[in-house]
Amino acid sequence: MHKEELLELHEHMVAIMETFRGMEDVDGSLFDPYDQLDVSPDDVHKSKSEHKHAVFVLGNALASVMSDDEFSDAGRIGKRMEELAEDAERKL
Repeated sequence: MHKEELLELHEHMVAIMETFRGMEDVDGSLFDPYDQLDVSPDDVHKSKSEHKHAVFVLGNALASVMSDDEFSDAGRIGKRMEELAEDAERKL
């Protein structure tokens, strides 16, 4: 995936996050790990690796919000996103 495509994906995922944050029954603290990264889709000067890591961390948070438990489809996706985020972080 090219950096421009990754930035676009990141932007769409942030829009989804903002939608969830606006819902009363969603625990907004699930997005804290993403917020702490300080990497937004607008940060075009950040490396592709940094954006990739942010996408995986955000993907994990989004999957957590959507999952009923760790064995649901979203729960399994969240677990995989967590693994990918850890791998991406090691490569930074």
